Amino acid sequence: MLGLLTAFMVANQMMEKLGHTKYTINAGLTAISVFIMFIKPVIDANGMFSVEFNRFGPTGIIVGIAAGYMVSILFHLVGRLNPLDDSSLPDFVIGWVQNIIPIITSIGLTVFLTFYLNIDLFALVLLAFSPIQNFGQTLPGFVLLIFLMTFFYTLGISHWLWNGVKTPIFMAGIAANIAAVEAGLAPMNIATNEAVFTAGLITMGGMGATLTLNLLMCFSKSKSLKTVGRLTILPSIFNINEPIMYSAPIVMNPLLMVPMWINSITGPLVVWFTMRSGLLNIPSKMIQVGQIPAPLSSVMITEDLRAILVYVVLFLIYLATWYPFFKVYEKQRIAEEQSEALNG
Repeated sequence: MLGLLTAFMVANQMMEKLGHTKYTINAGLTAISVFIMFIKPVIDANGMFSVEFNRFGPTGIIVGIAAGYMVSILFHLVGRLNPLDDSSLPDFVIGWVQNIIPIITSIGLTVFLTFYLNIDLFALVLLAFSPIQNFGQTLPGFVLLIFLMTFFYTLGISHWLWNGVKTPIFMAGIAANIAAVEAGLAPMNIATNEAVFTAGLITMGGMGATLTLNLLMCFSKSKSLKTVGRLTILPSIFNINEPIMYSAPIVMNPLLMVPMWINSITGPLVVWFTMRSGLLNIPSKMIQVGQIPAPLSSVMITEDLRAILVYVVLFLIYLATWYPFFKVYEKQRIAEEQSEALNG
């Protein structure tokens, strides 16, 4: 029932993010109804309702996202217009009207497209996403996506900005892997949330692999860097690097931005080739939690003890990447501290 759950959660969370808290539950329930229409149920002459049950599963995740977004847009438009807000009608009537309009519009539009125009919206959504999905599962697409998320993160723009792009790719990828394993085949998709975030190999310490930088800061000769490093090391262990991003700072700091960009290329390359060559298992279970410390999370999601070796190799690569840039930055900070001490 992953498709149903996804449809509800997307619409529910979109209403929360857009500030329409009064719509959260109704939008989620409407998205479930729309999703059921998307999978094109068949009603025979005897009134029997039947569907392809596999469409409710991992394959339906992308369609669930599409249904959730469609419902969210319609509810958002009504929320912005606020019909009857200035009227003298009782509040419960205004609330009822403001809810019923997007509900009827969402379900009515979907029913019209599915049953009157005979469009298989489920297949149409999968077809629309297939070019993005196919490119995202190539080596260039995989590396480019990670690099772009990291690049904008160093400019102070959270990688959550890319959710609309990466979520369909990652969700479809892991759904296909799950389906492949259930069919007795090998999983093939590396571009998944599990390989990028849960495994903690590409995002060791957070986006851009900042754990080794944090460790360098903990033993820095600069008092300020050492203090920041020790204050931010605990979140880094759990792959949360916002504290170090803004307190080191890495954001808008050319000396530390460049190695982070390099890591966003080398990390995906190492993970891609180790998984593609069979040196490390490709994740085939959906566990979308990125705050489990690696290499524990790496072994857990890949079900492969070789993940520890890959973790060590990447740790050393990231350390070697950060070290020269960090030493230059450390030298600058020490000079600044000495200057402040003399002038103080």
